[in-house]
Amino acid sequence: MADTVKSGSKRRYHAPQRAEQAAATRHAILEAARELFTTRGYAATTIGQVAQRSGVAVDTVYATVGRKPVLLREVFETALSGRDEAVPAEERDYVQAIRAAPTAAEKLATYAQALVSIAPRVAPVQAALRDAAARDPECAALDRELSERRATNMRLFAADLRATGDLRPDLTDDEVADIIWSMASADYYLLYVRHRGWTPARFGTHLHDAWTRLLLRHP
Repeated sequence: MADTVKSGSKRRYHAPQRAEQAAATRHAILEAARELFTTRGYAATTIGQVAQRSGVAVDTVYATVGRKPVLLREVFETALSGRDEAVPAEERDYVQAIRAAPTAAEKLATYAQALVSIAPRVAPVQAALRDAAARDPECAALDRELSERRATNMRLFAADLRATGDLRPDLTDDEVADIIWSMASADYYLLYVRHRGWTPARFGTHLHDAWTRLLLRHP
């Protein structure tokens, strides 16, 4: 009896430790891949380099995350969520805050402020994905999928804004969604921040001001 209890206790003790080690390994792999993809490019990065940078074996990269296209997807999803795992849009804190805001102006301000934190993580990864999409069919499919997913979310956002009664009546929801979709893109962010030297905070202020002037009935 004593031996059985002791053995069970030992298993209970090691299970959380193994989970923590697995999470740390995954984090190291994703961080290594993110750095390599955004500095060297997707095509020039090998799984062997990711393994070396993260301090694990090549087989561990495959077993923990997967092939290179899967790795790129996970790097994007974790950059978007700010965690080591993907988070559905409806569960993200800023999305919940947007939906709780009573006016369109407050919703737009909340999203613009969220992008100040999100864009510096996501934009370099999305640029790497866009470059990879020009050469790799799997990456091209991933790029299209993520673009359409974001467009769908923007249409939901437009409907949420419309429900406040604050939007210009001469704009359709699709037009509102397309305006926000384009201006919240990695390309738009990188033009200002990487090429024109704006800070993320200044970019966020610009988005809020532009969206307010473009979209609201009474800016």
